[in-house]
This record gives sequence, C-alpha cells and structure tokens, in this order.
Amino acid sequence: MAYNFMESMGLSVHALKLILQGFTFIPVIHYVIAFVCFLIIFIYNFLEFHFVEDVRTLFRGSPVFLTYNSASHIYQGVASKCNLLHTRYMATPWLSSPHIQTAFLNFFGRPPPVNYRRQLFHASDGGTLALDWLRSSDVLGDPTCEDEVSLTHDKTPIVIVLPGLTSDSSSAYLKHLAFSTAKRGWNVVICNHRGLGGISVTSDCFYNAGWTKDTRDVINYLHHEYPNAPLFAVGTSIGANILVKYLGEDGEDIPIAGAVAICSPWDLLIGSRFICRRTVQKFYDRALTVGLQEYAQMHEPLYSRLADWEGIVKSRTIRDFDNYATRLVGKFETVDTYYRHCSSAQYVTKVSIPLLCISALDDPVCTREAIPWDECRENKNVVLATTRHGGHLAFFEGLTASSLWWVRAVNEFLGVLHCSPFMHIQKKNPPHCGIESSVDKGPYVNVAHGMVAALCNDPLSTDGGEGSSEKQKVDDERDDVIVPDAAEEHAVARSSGRTIKQLQNVKDTKPHDMTGIVRWLDQLFQQSRRSTWMLAYIAIISTLPLMGAALHFLFRKKFKKTIPPKSLKL
Repeated sequence: MAYNFMESMGLSVHALKLILQGFTFIPVIHYVIAFVCFLIIFIYNFLEFHFVEDVRTLFRGSPVFLTYNSASHIYQGVASKCNLLHTRYMATPWLSSPHIQTAFLNFFGRPPPVNYRRQLFHASDGGTLALDWLRSSDVLGDPTCEDEVSLTHDKTPIVIVLPGLTSDSSSAYLKHLAFSTAKRGWNVVICNHRGLGGISVTSDCFYNAGWTKDTRDVINYLHHEYPNAPLFAVGTSIGANILVKYLGEDGEDIPIAGAVAICSPWDLLIGSRFICRRTVQKFYDRALTVGLQEYAQMHEPLYSRLADWEGIVKSRTIRDFDNYATRLVGKFETVDTYYRHCSSAQYVTKVSIPLLCISALDDPVCTREAIPWDECRENKNVVLATTRHGGHLAFFEGLTASSLWWVRAVNEFLGVLHCSPFMHIQKKNPPHCGIESSVDKGPYVNVAHGMVAALCNDPLSTDGGEGSSEKQKVDDERDDVIVPDAAEEHAVARSSGRTIKQLQNVKDTKPHDMTGIVRWLDQLFQQSRRSTWMLAYIAIISTLPLMGAALHFLFRKKFKKTIPPKSLKL
C-alpha cells in the first residue's frame, strides 16, 4: 500500500516537471502578450471603459432618458422643445470612461479664457461671499454703457451658479458654463461658498451641503438690485443639493424663474456609503478629503476654536472630516443626522418652479442609487434627464473634448423656458410649520380666526394638496369669526390658557353665520382622527360637571313633590 502511494507521488512530480519544462519552450514574447492582454482587460473593467460599446453602436452614443410626470406642463411646454434632451449623448472616444472624464476635467478641462468682475457680498451674520460676474458685454464686447443705473433697469437674464464641494469660480467646468452662457447674451454670477475664492471666513459660520441661507440671501439681494431681470439658478454637485433643498424649503416664495441641478448627490447618507464601497471610489473619497483639509488649513484659527483640529488633520475620509469639523460647526448630533438633514431628495416633491435635473448613471462620485426617481416623477415641475455615461460634471463631447454636453443642455433649457409662459413668478407662501421634526407632539387645540382646531406637527399637513395656498389666503381675508359652543369654550380655556371672559369678547365681535360654521367643521375634521376624538373627549369631560349639576337640580325638585310629609309614620 505504501509502495503504491510513493509510486503515485513520484509520477505526479514527474508530470509536474514535464509541464514546467514544456512552459520553457513557449517564447517569452507570448508571455508578454498574455500579460498585456490581462492588464488591458483589468484596466478596462476597473476604470469602466465603454469604448467597445461605442464601437458596437457605431459611435452613435446612448439616448437621454427622461423622467417626468405625464401631466407636466414643464415637459410639454419646455423640455419637449429641447433637442439635446431628445437626442443621444456621445462621449469623446478617447475619454470613454467616467473616471478618465472626471480626472481630465479636474486636471485639464480646457476652459475658455474668462475674466470675472468680483463683488463682495456681506451676509447678515458678518460672513463674506465673493460674487464673480461675467456679463455678456465682457464676452461679446458690447460697448453699451454699464453704469449702475442702466444695470438696475436692465432686463438681461441673470444665471446664478452654485459651485460644488471646495470648488470656486476658477474651476474649469464653471468657466465653461459661464463663458457659454455669457456668449448667448446672458449675465452670469458665480456665488462662491464661504471661505472660497480667496475670501477669508469673517464669521463663526462655514458652509455645508445643506446650507441654504447664503443662497437665499444672495438671490433676494440680486432680485432687489435687478428687479427687471429674470433670475435663473444652476447648481453643480453639492451646489445642486443646496439649490434643490432651497427650492423645496421656500416653495413658490422665491424670485427664481427656473433652475437646473447638475450631478446632485441627492441622498448624502447613501453617497457616503457608496464612496467608500469600492477601491476606485476610495480614490475619490481620499482626494475630496484632501481638498477639505486644504480648505480647513486656510481657516485654521476658526476651525481650531469651533471644531476638533487634531481630528481634522488625521481625517482620511469625507466622513471623518464631517465628524470632526462639519458636524461640530453645524451643531449636529451625529454625522448621519447631518447627512439626513441636509439631503435634498426629501425636498424634491416640494419644488414649485421649473427644474431640470441632469445626472449620469456612471457618475463615480454621486451614485445612481440616490436618484429620487419616484419623487421626480410625482412632481409636475421637475424633469429628470439621465445619461448612460458622462462621469461627474464632465460630459465631454467631440473629438477634441472642447465642450461639455450638459452646459449646452442647460443653456438650451433655460433659453426655451425664458421664451415660454412657464417661467415662475414669485408667490408669497402662507406661514407653515417647519419640517425639522416629524415627531407627533400629541393632540392639542389652537384658537385661530375664532376657530378651534386640532393641530398636528406633520410636515405634510401644511401642504394641503393643490390650491392650499389660495385657500389659506381666502380664509385669512374673511371677516367672519366663528366660536364654538360653551362646552368647547371650556376645552379651549383649559388647553390654551384663555379665560371664558376673553373668549366671550371674541364671540361678541360677529354674529353666528351658518356658512362659517360649516367651514369651521370642515377644517376641524380635516385634521387627524386621533386629535378630533381627543377634542370630543375633552368637550365631554368638560361638560359632565354642568350636566351633573343640571340633573341634580331637576331631580331634586321632582323628589320634593313625591316625598310624604314628616308627620306620617309607618
């Protein structure tokens, strides 16, 4: 038995030697060719090249996929007339990789020559922002007078641009956008984030992915300074996230006629998990972290006082930086809390102006997993355009890669919108509860316009569907003051702190009106069912003492009539 085993082992070793000896007869050039082929296949898949796919489609590119509501007037009246949104996007053949496109944009980009005019904007909290202007006259060489008076009455459209993370007006993609937009006769202003564009941070406040206050202040300022010029907004990357969040927060009460969001991260929590998932994404994570650390280095005195400077220096990922810097400065409990609070996906359904969103499905920084497809389809004001390729903010086209496809798409969309009747006109929103918390604080009552109603802290309850703003205006303008009965007055007095005498003064202001009573009942039962039943419970409990006293008084008289005289003994 042992002899057979040793014999088989000897045969195996001999066969292995013969195989190795056979490999020596293969020419070295064959090994080199095999290694090169393996390396090419590995790099092709690692960098996600699509050159073979382009060859198979004869370099026709891939169609642009549009997501919109079937009843959307923005699509029917604007997006449907944009030729670029209904054709194919073909990436530059020698840049047929999202990673190569993104890297080429950041290191080269081939931007046109641009000379900005800088304006310093001082925020209410003492912060300073750099507004870099590129007017159409700077590109077209228009010799017309440009004094302050003429610019104030100028009707030339203004495009407000919000840069991406750690980007400023010197970035290549912003120069492409500014030059192309100014060349078509519009004015462009790039709103640099705090601490960028060579401006120091002059207050204890830094920008973050959900910081909309600066955007709101700058837009309101420009609307005040140039009341005759229609305002449009374009956000890129983190700037797109800030823009969409701002549009959702303010609803119709904004002076923006239309907007475009390019390569938005949408959901920061999903993006945070995506960017550290694969090896190639970790390169972007590290590169963006270095950019954030350089930004912090420029403002070290403030970060040392407001955040954890040692943690900032040791950060190796964006999440680390947000944990040691952004979270502490913004006073968020955790990093995930910051990501959830600042994500724009939850605000898409609240956007009330024409909005075009452009994203690439192979974006190596902002994953397609975070795109709010259903929310975009639900909102009639939103049109989502997605391309199969394009990288992050790149979308190079042509053999020379001298232009960006999304820049042309933005200009075409805004141009068609400007010539259409669908430009947004600012409308004042009625006051409503904030969306900071969706936790139900329990049922309670409130007296407003003489009506008792249950209130709910649900953020969606302030919307009321279509036409809620108009309905609120009608309610506010009415002079009818309707007060419920005495039982409910006790509930109001007990829950709201008002006395019966104060409520009686309110009651005496107007006589009862059946129409007003019906309206009050409608508003009462539109609230949550639990709160309504709680109101009924409060009314019953408040009425029981009165009912008991009345019954005692009535039955006492009845008993006096039936009880026999005391002289009668049994």
